[in-house]
Amino acid sequence: MDSNGRTSAAETAETSSRGMVDVLKDIGGGVQELLRSEIRLARIEIKESLVRFKASAVVFVTAAVLGIFAVGFLLLAALFGLEFLMPAWLAALILGVVLGLSSVIGISLGRERLKEIHPVAKTMETVKQDFRWMKEQVRP
Repeated sequence: MDSNGRTSAAETAETSSRGMVDVLKDIGGGVQELLRSEIRLARIEIKESLVRFKASAVVFVTAAVLGIFAVGFLLLAALFGLEFLMPAWLAALILGVVLGLSSVIGISLGRERLKEIHPVAKTMETVKQDFRWMKEQVRP
């Protein structure tokens, strides 16, 4: 500053460049914090999805194992019972078809439940919003 209180061009440029550096540091820090929060959100969503997946998988596997045992015992019991009405091979064929259709229905229901799980959907949406916001901030 001179004796009249005026600022020189060099001092003004130095002050504005410091201001720009500070602004760029703030933007960088904001972007870093934004990315950290998105990563935290993604972790939380993945954990929630894994809990739902585990519950669905346990039900699915349990049903499949019980279905296998049921098929064996029911076929055996039905064969013994139907041998009085028809040949054993025909009784086994009829029971196999009925139990096979039941199994297909159970597997279809389990698959539908698994398809309902959409991990990190919220994170993807917020990341898209963040990119739109950053593009708007960059444009003059």
